[in-house]
Amino acid sequence: MENRRAENQRVEKSFTVGAARIGAGPLETALYLVATPIGNLADITLRALEVLAAADLLACEDTRVSRVLLNRYGINRGLTAYHEHNAREAGPRLMAALAEGKSVALISDAGTPLVSDPGYRLVEQAVEKGIRVVAIPGPSAVLAALSASGLPTDAFLFAGFLPVKDGQRRKRLDTFRQTPASLIFFESPRRLADSLAAMAEVLGDNRPACVAREITKTFEEMRRGTLATLAAHYAEAGAPKGEIVVCIAPPQEEEITASGADTDRLLVSLASEMPASKAAGEAARMTGGRKSELYQRLLALKAQGDGD
Repeated sequence: MENRRAENQRVEKSFTVGAARIGAGPLETALYLVATPIGNLADITLRALEVLAAADLLACEDTRVSRVLLNRYGINRGLTAYHEHNAREAGPRLMAALAEGKSVALISDAGTPLVSDPGYRLVEQAVEKGIRVVAIPGPSAVLAALSASGLPTDAFLFAGFLPVKDGQRRKRLDTFRQTPASLIFFESPRRLADSLAAMAEVLGDNRPACVAREITKTFEEMRRGTLATLAAHYAEAGAPKGEIVVCIAPPQEEEITASGADTDRLLVSLASEMPASKAAGEAARMTGGRKSELYQRLLALKAQGDGD
């Protein structure tokens, strides 16, 4: 009986690549953040497969999606759901397992964990408890889209999803108008045309951009053009299918030099989303100005607004 149990454990902690069955050694106690394919299942790394097979607990965003990947590589094990809707309940259970000395692997439906998912909360708690956090790098839709976009890659800012409401979306875009870096956004197919139109209006019609669709999948598409031409195309063609990443080139050097009115507008916009000191610091980063001077200017604008 003991031999059979040991054999079962050995089989469970292994994975298949081609015709080879590969054993997965024991893992140290840690929270492992494992990047998984964004489309093509062959993009998984050997180290990722070893961790997925060996971890004591495997937490995933959607068990049905993750099961497809595990079945492809012969990893037979249970899965624990961990997503934005159950993080408050599932998180403490995972933390308890880590406290007991177990290893926990965290994966998302696709790509690198923590990018537009609640995993950062788990990492934050692990760091606070002194638990080791290990990144297992691999596929990333953000970097894949940027690298193939043809846009500058020396500096970039990933801004996730824009707000759904048009006014909030334009307000958010305005904070990036003079950011001296390529911008990267996720977007849903049905909102793509409207978002591109807002981007063209706020960031500039002639700003070069690229819409990356279905990266690494069968119908992968990289559509390049100005924001205006891309907005016009999708307004006419309708909502595309698949996962969307939008990459936008940084502004021209002459556009980055902000006028006093531009700076005031940026300060007010930032201050609506964060404390004054942080808003001044962010504005300083974006414009090259001094934080102390921008902070005083923001206070003056607030006083002026209160007096109106």
